[in-house]
Amino acid sequence: YYGKFVKDFSKIAAPITSLQKKDKKFVWTDKCESAFKNLKEQLTTTPILTVPDPNGNFMVVTDASGEGLGGILLQNNHVIAYESRKLKLHEQNYAPHDLELVAIVHALQMWRHYLLGKPFELKTDHLGLKYIFTQPKSECEAAKM
Repeated sequence: YYGKFVKDFSKIAAPITSLQKKDKKFVWTDKCESAFKNLKEQLTTTPILTVPDPNGNFMVVTDASGEGLGGILLQNNHVIAYESRKLKLHEQNYAPHDLELVAIVHALQMWRHYLLGKPFELKTDHLGLKYIFTQPKSECEAAKM
C-alpha cells in the first residue's frame, strides 16, 4: 500500500522483501536494517503529492532496470502517485526494451482509472520504444503486450 507514496519503494524494500522467500533463511542483515531505516524515514517525511484533477492532463513517466520497474503519475509537473515493483522471475531474462515496455504496461494498468478515455503524455528513457508507437499494429509484435 505505501509504495504509491515512496519513490522507488520496491527497490528500497528489496532486502526486506527478499526475506519472504520460502527457500531463504530469515537473516536480518545490515542491508535490511539500512532499508528499514530508509523506508521509515521516507514514510515519516511528508510526501509532496497532489490531489489529481480529473479534468486535467496527465503524464506517465516509466523506467525499468534489471531489478525492478516503476513509474510516476504527474499532473502539471506535480506527483500524483508512485508505482514500483520487483521483477518477476521470468522477467529477469527480458531484454531492456521489453522491460521498458513491461514498465509502461504496468503503469498504465495501475492508473487506468485516471487515464482511460483521456489523452495523456507518456515518457520513457528508452528511445527504441518510440518505434513501437509509430508502427501500425499489424507490423509490431510488441503491440500484443
